[in-house]
Amino acid sequence: MSHHPAYSMAGICAVGGAIGYAKGRSVPSLVAGASIGAVYWYAGERIRKNETYGHELALIASTLLLGAMGPKAMRTRAPVPLTMSILGTGSAAYYTKKAYEDRCGV
Repeated sequence: MSHHPAYSMAGICAVGGAIGYAKGRSVPSLVAGASIGAVYWYAGERIRKNETYGHELALIASTLLLGAMGPKAMRTRAPVPLTMSILGTGSAAYYTKKAYEDRCGV
């Protein structure tokens, strides 16, 4: 069931990138949203198929999301960057736990 958050984050990132593009014609927002969303989707597929490194890929996507949106959220206090930063933090915590469980057999 841990693939559901990855799929949700994929959709949220794609929508967030589209919102960034629609509001400010920001092509980097569109590209980043689509790219990070694609990594989340691929991670979800790997987790669903019980293949290796799915949780780690989702953790990498969460870290990228937080690294991209965190500074912007702190600087602008805009709702979309703040929401994406909060979701990235929660997702990173969740997938850190899941990756640890995979490695340690907990």
